[in-house]
Amino acid sequence: MTDATIIRLIVILCFAAPFCLSALFSPAAIRLSAKIGAIDVPKDERRMHRKPIPRFGGMAIFLSATLVFVLIYLAFHTFIPAVEQEGEPVAKIPVIVLGGILIYIVGVVDDLKGLGAGVKFACQIFCAAAVFFLGIRIPAISLLGLNFSGGTSGDLVAGFIVTVGWIVVITNTINLIDGLDGLAAGVAAIAALSIAYAAYIHGHYTVTLCMVALAGAAGGFLPFNFYPAKIFMGDSGALFLGFMLATVSIISPAKGATAVATLVPVFVLGIPIFDVFFAVLRRISNRRSIFSADKGHLHHQLAYIGMGQRRAVLMLYGISSVMGISAIVFSRKLYVESILLFGVALVFIVVLIWDWNKGKSV
Repeated sequence: MTDATIIRLIVILCFAAPFCLSALFSPAAIRLSAKIGAIDVPKDERRMHRKPIPRFGGMAIFLSATLVFVLIYLAFHTFIPAVEQEGEPVAKIPVIVLGGILIYIVGVVDDLKGLGAGVKFACQIFCAAAVFFLGIRIPAISLLGLNFSGGTSGDLVAGFIVTVGWIVVITNTINLIDGLDGLAAGVAAIAALSIAYAAYIHGHYTVTLCMVALAGAAGGFLPFNFYPAKIFMGDSGALFLGFMLATVSIISPAKGATAVATLVPVFVLGIPIFDVFFAVLRRISNRRSIFSADKGHLHHQLAYIGMGQRRAVLMLYGISSVMGISAIVFSRKLYVESILLFGVALVFIVVLIWDWNKGKSV
């Protein structure tokens, strides 16, 4: 059996195992939600559901993904040492797992007790800072001519700001789009698979396996979360997925292509990133706190124009997939083709968020 065949089998296993585990853990999470009082009651107009729904599904995603991450770390050197590239960041998996545990705890506390926006934001910064100081950093942004290798105090400070900012932003993008049944889990799975494929074709197998495992965990939860949802992932699941997408995506060694490696997740996560961007602009223009909740997100706008939850989610899946393909093409340095694909997806987003009656974006 060739090394390439072994890698493909491991990739399939790393998707199938967390998928099955997540599917097994989800019914248990439904039962546990009722016992601990983790129930989402529709008490304001922002919520799209009309009856109480369990919201502790993040447990299924967290347990299945974390278990497989640990197994990847333990088994990596045993099964694929012959194809391991110099600098393959297997040693960073424990740091990612630790960060995932920390952010999951933050989400659990928020699901059970409720945290203020400022407190939750501070906790996210703490979790991001923890993994930064333990070695997960964006080493360079060559497009800006900066070097974050840590060689000087200035490099370290700049690296800290960019890395922590990146992790916090991506963490919140997944959390903020978790407004329709199945949306966050599906978009996260599409993003993870896109990044996994881009990493695979460039030989970054640690990123490939970790992202595939994350996609499997989200995918196994999706049958219970798709409309009509039996359970929500809650902040514990949304924060965990966003945090893991952000941290895993930046652990690949950068050898002359750091800007490409860093921009790929931006392309993949175009929908949630644009949604956050427009949400901030909307709240600033309305003179409201950027942390305040509203019903102006992209998924709310789709509901506003009369599109059902299932159709809206499937449409957003499609746009996310186009952006994922754009990211893969971009990683192969086919920049013109990538920009064209991304532009097509962007046009769809603009059309969806444009208020045709008032002639402005919402």
